[in-house]
Amino acid sequence: MPSLVRFSSPRVAEVVPDIERTPQPDEVLIRTLYSGISAGTELTAYRGSNPYLNKRWNDDSRLFVEGDTSISYPVDGWGYEEVGEVVSLGAAADGVNVGDVVWGTWGHRSQTVKKADWAAQRILAAGVDPRVGIFSQIGGIALNLVLDADVHIGETVAVFGLGVPGQLAAQLARLNGGRVIAVDGLPARRQLALDLGADGVLDPADGGIAERIRDLTEGRGADVCLEVSGSYHALHEAVRSVAYSSRVCVAGFMQGEGAGLRLGEEFHHNRVSLIGSQISGVAPALQHRWNYDRLARTAIQLASDKRLNVTDLITHTVPIAQAAEAFQMLDERPQDALQVVLSFDQEVTA
Repeated sequence: MPSLVRFSSPRVAEVVPDIERTPQPDEVLIRTLYSGISAGTELTAYRGSNPYLNKRWNDDSRLFVEGDTSISYPVDGWGYEEVGEVVSLGAAADGVNVGDVVWGTWGHRSQTVKKADWAAQRILAAGVDPRVGIFSQIGGIALNLVLDADVHIGETVAVFGLGVPGQLAAQLARLNGGRVIAVDGLPARRQLALDLGADGVLDPADGGIAERIRDLTEGRGADVCLEVSGSYHALHEAVRSVAYSSRVCVAGFMQGEGAGLRLGEEFHHNRVSLIGSQISGVAPALQHRWNYDRLARTAIQLASDKRLNVTDLITHTVPIAQAAEAFQMLDERPQDALQVVLSFDQEVTA
């Protein structure tokens, strides 16, 4: 029986039956192998703090408006980090074969039906660890952040927050020629960043992050700061740490009001630019060349070529039946995990 993960109410996740799917002539049936849990955006839906659960997004005005909400509980099949195996083809499906491993986004569900041409463009190369496929969107998010940062060779990049997107952004910034200083409160995450190539790490508990970054940059400050923690306090320290008239690029999904962010201080006096980096778009100067598909494909290609290390970020792989426990761990004990992966081993009937 197909299944999916449902958020029934805030902080309640359960595995429930899903509908049986049959591919149309131009479609394929994909059996999910692995699905990664986003410990940032996805947890906001699990916890109930996501603005889509509390307001309505107006596509025309591009504003959140009071009144009804864009989504409401129960929320079925949230998730955007999936990889699966093609198990059945529609009569007219072309460009894809049974057994092909396909990456993409279809939520925490044991099967999905996709257009054959969509699947054909997302086939993972033979011999590549299939778990690489769950990093298409989160890898694209990190890559988009580094493109927004406009890192140049020899520049110092300070990365605040070493969860999965921060670890990926740190690696990508180095690939782009940056010298990376990584900031996080968890020793294991700092050590992993060093193992994956960061040039230095700092513990915010020691204080003086901005001062230490200036000491490491001959007094200038970082050429660019990447905020990937979702913490207003970290954002404020990133603002303090960046050089005069430089930029802070923000990909962390901030929740609630901005406690701890004091914009009348360094932000104002140092002419700091704040750039919101979000996967729904790319920087205006790049829109004629880059889009979401290119971001995701590039992330998968870099990981497939082992230029971007993604599998070392996986700390837990658990069966789908234990999804509720996995979300509870990420919510209550984030220090215990980094990338948590749900595995699917049930058979799918075409």
